[in-house]
Amino acid sequence: MIALKSLLIFGLGGQEILLIALVVLLLFGGAKIPELMKGLGKGVKSFKDGMKEVDIDTDKEEKKEEK
Repeated sequence: MIALKSLLIFGLGGQEILLIALVVLLLFGGAKIPELMKGLGKGVKSFKDGMKEVDIDTDKEEKKEEK
């Protein structure tokens, strides 16, 4: 449900999502889609981990400045 709400923010409705899915299916084929999603998931996880490291480093710098 959350994913649908976030897509509505970008102005995408059901027909647009269906069209995008069809184009992806035509471009990459059914066998490649799981591999693409796995790669996308790894990329998102890596991005989140990187953002956590930045937050930790920023907190350490702020504590050093306070002392």
